[in-house]
Amino acid sequence: MTPGLSGRIALITGASRGIGRACAIGLAQAGAHVILVARTVGGLEEADDAIQKVGGTATLVPMDLRDFDAIDRLGASIYERWGKLDALLGNAGVLGTLTPLAQIGPKQFQEVMDVNVTANWRLIRSMDPLLRQSAAARVVFISSGAAKKHTPYWGAYAVSKAALEMLALTYAAECIGSTVKVNLLNPGPMRTAMRAKAMPGEDPNDLVTPEAVTPKVVEMLSSSYDQSETTIDFRA
Repeated sequence: MTPGLSGRIALITGASRGIGRACAIGLAQAGAHVILVARTVGGLEEADDAIQKVGGTATLVPMDLRDFDAIDRLGASIYERWGKLDALLGNAGVLGTLTPLAQIGPKQFQEVMDVNVTANWRLIRSMDPLLRQSAAARVVFISSGAAKKHTPYWGAYAVSKAALEMLALTYAAECIGSTVKVNLLNPGPMRTAMRAKAMPGEDPNDLVTPEAVTPKVVEMLSSSYDQSETTIDFRA
């Protein structure tokens, strides 16, 4: 087990695959009890099997993050069972359609904003009281280099990630003086389903796997991690 993670309660969104799944396994192996949130029951069960193999424990929460009332119910359930939350990894995200801004459908744009921005705000709104009950709460939101670029056709995703960064850094500033520390992590190009959708001609073997970033996330969510209000570029 990793010092600073043993016995901690950690919530991970987008936990059924990719970065979320890899980090959930890593956090569980380090001693945290992980709460896994994702839409697909099968993916959650497979992640749970992997967690059990490394001696960890998990609670599975099949949920669409666009069901904002369900996020509030999840917060209430965590309070009833544990009375606190020690770590939050806001990882879930959608790419949306890569197309000119003028051609994005309203429903497509709204879905990207709902999942990548509004759901994370609702998580903050629901989980903040629980995080403040922890002796050393740590929060990490997964961002992207797209937040600082102006790449044609990536408008919806880039706008959502830029908004997420402002959301997270504002929350971090509001947590100064408390036990809650909030940071952003840009993992860079990784071998994920989202990356394959965005770059269909790219050889995935040229990319690192999500497991590569797991030790950094485990470090950032441990009670001993003291940084706040930062954006960490994993590949820098």
